[in-house]
Amino acid sequence: MIKILFIGCVESSYMLLRRLLEEKKNVVGVITKREQGINSDFCDLAPLCEDYSIPVCFVKNVNDEEARLFIESQEPDIGYCFGWSQLIKDEVIEMFPKGIVGFHPAALPCNRGRHPIIWALALGLPETASSFFMIDPGTDEGDIVSQRRIEITYEDNARTLYNKIMDVALDQEVKLTNEIEQNHLVRIKQNPNDGNTWRKRGKSDGQIDWRMSTNAIYNLVRSLTKPYVGAHFVFKDEEYKVWKVEEVRLTGYDNIEPGKVLRIHSNNSVDIKVSDGAIRLVDYEHAPIKEGDYL
Repeated sequence: MIKILFIGCVESSYMLLRRLLEEKKNVVGVITKREQGINSDFCDLAPLCEDYSIPVCFVKNVNDEEARLFIESQEPDIGYCFGWSQLIKDEVIEMFPKGIVGFHPAALPCNRGRHPIIWALALGLPETASSFFMIDPGTDEGDIVSQRRIEITYEDNARTLYNKIMDVALDQEVKLTNEIEQNHLVRIKQNPNDGNTWRKRGKSDGQIDWRMSTNAIYNLVRSLTKPYVGAHFVFKDEEYKVWKVEEVRLTGYDNIEPGKVLRIHSNNSVDIKVSDGAIRLVDYEHAPIKEGDYL
């Protein structure tokens, strides 16, 4: 049975580590973080490791000497790096005889890079994928070792798509581990010139501009809803989070400017004029707005 050293610090890391342990795979150590940092879906892996008596090393950077000494002491065959935002350097990768497997929820070689679930929803893509690949010093450019396509429906949001991907990834992980143990792993080489790489999103990417179309705003909001940070709008220099909206088709409002509050319903949902119709705020941080205001 191969000796696995696991690296991760987010919700998906927890789920994938737990499945390995439930399947009685030989996890010899875990590298993780003590605190959230930049990860909005941070998850503490220490209690799970304690339950299974797995040694833990807390680091800020997986390339630090502390991490390297821990890896050396555990003598792993292979690394599983699932849910870690830093690139791993050559000298660390070389410490694993069978390399390090990474996880990326996108259809590699397309859509490498940052925030793959958010970008897929924000762009209104019809599908994504769950991809496992061998880590190299590049950005998600190593050989693909497992990939499954996943449909994105209109009703999906960050949480439902996250769950869809993880349902698939958990089964992939077990099958992949078995293949590695049996020396049956199939590797598909990526051409680094194929596909694209998504950039890091900034705060301004999450701000609703009422001049956008109804569908663009709908996609933006569903892409950033929980477990992520939420889209937001600005009213009187204050920011208000938006977790759920609906597209509303209107007639008779062609002369109304984008951003005008058209109606506040008895259930506190709010209709706001946008470029091609209206958006209804359904779940949001309530702002002191009234009908006729401009956002």
